[in-house]
Amino acid sequence: MWIDLVILFTKAFVLINAVLILTSFLTWMERKQSAVMQDRLGANRAPIFGVRAFGLPHILADALKMFFKEDYVPPGGDKLLHTVAPLAAVFFALMSFAAIPFGDAIRVGSREIKLQVLELDVGLLFVFAMMSMGIYGTFLAGFSSNNKFAFLGGLRASSQMISYEITMGATLVGLLMIFKTLDLNQIVREQGQLLWGWLPSWGIILQPFGFLLFLTAGFAETKRVPFDLPEGESEIIGYFVEYSSMKFGAFFMVDFVETILIAALTATLFLGGWQMPYLYGDGFHFPWGTTHSLSSASVTILQVASFGIKVLFVCWLMLLIRWTLPRFRYDQLMRLGWKILLPLSVANIFLTGFFLILLQSR
Repeated sequence: MWIDLVILFTKAFVLINAVLILTSFLTWMERKQSAVMQDRLGANRAPIFGVRAFGLPHILADALKMFFKEDYVPPGGDKLLHTVAPLAAVFFALMSFAAIPFGDAIRVGSREIKLQVLELDVGLLFVFAMMSMGIYGTFLAGFSSNNKFAFLGGLRASSQMISYEITMGATLVGLLMIFKTLDLNQIVREQGQLLWGWLPSWGIILQPFGFLLFLTAGFAETKRVPFDLPEGESEIIGYFVEYSSMKFGAFFMVDFVETILIAALTATLFLGGWQMPYLYGDGFHFPWGTTHSLSSASVTILQVASFGIKVLFVCWLMLLIRWTLPRFRYDQLMRLGWKILLPLSVANIFLTGFFLILLQSR
């Protein structure tokens, strides 16, 4: 029993640290990517021992700055809820990763260890449940601040996240109709099969329309441009206007954690997850008959690296779009979610069912 607990905590420790390291890296990546797009140098003013390292020391400088700032609770605010709100936002954002597989499995002696913190048959429902609970963090932040602008930002965040979570769930129904499971690891394994003997059956190939709808709704879930209405500086200050120090740092971090979460879900559901085309448990088997044997350790490393590269690619894509599109008005945001994306996701369900019936009748 204690061995199972050690394995569980080890997987959780590795996954959380990987997410937090990537979160820190994204804070630098966003600055440098926007600088390249706008023909600027970007962050490069925080050297360590005279070494600027393309601005990477800014990650440490930001953490130190927020750590040493004064922790402020506004007069008339609820101190307990004001403290709990960022903790809840971070906790549920990180918990969502527990059911996402970042590799297949490794064998240590007689024990098979799956590279997934929580092995759940309903892993997708667990992820959506944790994402839904994250709403409490943003709403409580606005509610406990005794500030009407923070409260308005909390209301905007709540209504936006609830609205687009419905669309996110509907966009995945077509994918679930094809794979017939809610187990994320099983969904990834199903995407390892080949269509016509050479084309990987990734979700983006089977559900290209669902992929676009899911990615759009995922943008809204992260509350970032062009869906950053809960924190739009030109309209309201946002639900964390009364936060400082590491409490503000927690909300700042959650935005990037949610970006990684949407990227990980996109990679898992639509880009084959840890699957690499033509890579099996004993090595590569190419459609033209060539094989290349690999050790089990090499296969595991390639699978984990494949998942990581896909997540990084989707993160890069999301940052690219974030610095390309302007912010929506709030009425445009709601119209897009309820009158365009939701009907299109329902239409995608009917189209998927039609094609599945058509294929079964042949």
